[in-house]
Amino acid sequence: MQGRAGAQKGGDNMVDMRVELCGIELDNPVMAASGTFGYGYEFAELYDINCLGSFSFKGTTLEPKFGNPLPRIAECDGGMINSIGLQNPGVEKVIEEELPKLAKCFSKKVMANVGGDSPREYAEVCGRLEKCSQIGWFEINVSCPNVAHGGMAFGSDGQAAASVIREVKSRVKKPVIAKLSPNVTDIADIAEKCEEAGADGISLVNTFLGMRIDIKTRKPIIANKKGGFSGPAIFPAALRMVYDVYERVSVPIVGIGGIYTPEQVIEMMLAGASAVQIGAANLTDPYVCRDIVEKLPEVMEQYGIDDLKEITGGAHNG
Repeated sequence: MQGRAGAQKGGDNMVDMRVELCGIELDNPVMAASGTFGYGYEFAELYDINCLGSFSFKGTTLEPKFGNPLPRIAECDGGMINSIGLQNPGVEKVIEEELPKLAKCFSKKVMANVGGDSPREYAEVCGRLEKCSQIGWFEINVSCPNVAHGGMAFGSDGQAAASVIREVKSRVKKPVIAKLSPNVTDIADIAEKCEEAGADGISLVNTFLGMRIDIKTRKPIIANKKGGFSGPAIFPAALRMVYDVYERVSVPIVGIGGIYTPEQVIEMMLAGASAVQIGAANLTDPYVCRDIVEKLPEVMEQYGIDDLKEITGGAHNG
């Protein structure tokens, strides 16, 4: 039973699930991750998505992208591997068609996940989206390949990632969050460089690089050979990276990776996250975000948590 926004009854007591992310208050810390929730309105046919804190919509680029060749998905123990390839209709179609559809079913601020082939392209996409009142934050996917430098992902190098953040910050006033790849030697160093470049927050982690081989054909299952591994198996690794980054930056962190339960939401916040994103779980259970939000007050009461925002980084005390 809900009282004021973000305050819910857990057992006999009222608990406060409200958190703040880069100056914007969320009713709760649960968000859906980009690439697993479309542009939101598809899930709104199943339940009222306004129960979420927010969500990050499908990665958006300057021009339409048709994605990678098929097959793009491979199942595996503890998760799945995907190589979708930022398939999207391009920023103008998102502004003209997708966001108006979303406005009919979602009244909160949404996070815009943005990709690009160059710092200037990232900035151009963000510049066009800046005028959209629905958008609260920009989530900059620095896992995209740097076309001008041999295709290596921007996020694999701190200076390259920082160059993207710096360019975007020069174009927009809304908060900019750098989404980092775990496929690096020192993710905390890259987070630091993004913060120094002006990032207002850090989200981590994106997917881990993985592959599967079909033993009948003796060839990789995915057409691109490798893809992003996500699912419950990555949770401990993602948690460790959030913990490490929290000790090196002062901006808010969005924790991502293998979250399937309200207990894991709390664990990720104790490691240092101010909010979390649910990714792969949406693909196996489309109601999982709603269910986590509904169960969270009871779990908070079970562990003696009255105010959720006060536990961020709690595992670092002592």
